[in-house]
Amino acid sequence: MATFTVVIPFYQREAGILSRALASVFGQSFQDFDVLVVDDESPLPAGTELQEIDPEARKRITVIRQANAGPGGARNTGLDNVPASTRFVAFLDSDDVWLPDHLKNAHDCMTRFDGDCYWASMQASDEFYYHFGMAELEAREGGQRLSDDPLVIEVPDLASIMLKNWSFLHLSCMVLGRNLFETVRFDAALRLAAEDVLFFCDCILASRRNLLCDEAGAARGMGLNIFHSIDNQSPQFLQQQFNTWEALDRLQKRFARRPKDVASITSYKNTARQQALWSQAGRVRRRSAPEVRLLARWAWRDPAILRTLVELGTGKLTRRRQSQGEQQ
Repeated sequence: MATFTVVIPFYQREAGILSRALASVFGQSFQDFDVLVVDDESPLPAGTELQEIDPEARKRITVIRQANAGPGGARNTGLDNVPASTRFVAFLDSDDVWLPDHLKNAHDCMTRFDGDCYWASMQASDEFYYHFGMAELEAREGGQRLSDDPLVIEVPDLASIMLKNWSFLHLSCMVLGRNLFETVRFDAALRLAAEDVLFFCDCILASRRNLLCDEAGAARGMGLNIFHSIDNQSPQFLQQQFNTWEALDRLQKRFARRPKDVASITSYKNTARQQALWSQAGRVRRRSAPEVRLLARWAWRDPAILRTLVELGTGKLTRRRQSQGEQQ
């Protein structure tokens, strides 16, 4: 009968990554937790990593093995298997680590302020420079300060603010109350991108109270990360951008009655179209065939990508003519 259940989706090739994450869990100052590791058909089985774990700690870990379902599907499996006695669920990516007081701060905040959803800040690092903490969010957007030490804020209309820039949110810093972990799930079809953003949005909208703590709860690791391992020359890049567009399209439906939010989402969707098309133009320049089947599927779902194609082509032709005119 633990207060927290820690859900860790696991898909790694390098030994030691899961052991490092678990060491940070068992190093918490708040110790009332159990752990669910979801082995998502990992090339390196989770059981291999657990062989070196202290036997007493091992008793608190349950491993669930499943056919590969992607990070969202693995987290859903964890959520579906949370014990009935659990009060809070905390996520941890297998290549990240928690700071020692993460669970203590989450427990104190959620019990004191009756929160359904909690985020700590992500520890700053040079590799992941774009993350920013809740103190910076407060400076940008304001909000109600609930506590000074640690700094805890509540921000009105957090969903709209998230749409402008969600770099202050991360799954390894997120804790859910029962009201959310029993009802909200990841869209497992979005395997390569944006399943976390859609989940954030759904939790924020369903939560009675969202709490944001400036004290860092986690540090980013450098293990196998599907999203960050893909660049615009990767074979999966077009699929990633299509997943991003699909997630944004779902978000747009959720915010259909909020014109300003729809405008932000529309801009993001157009960026996904542009990046997708430029990646395919790059394939042609490298004398590789474009991914016609996926492009056709995208155009069937989203005819606006054809307009974007025309706009990009027209813009390139105009720039070429202007350059020729300058040379003359």
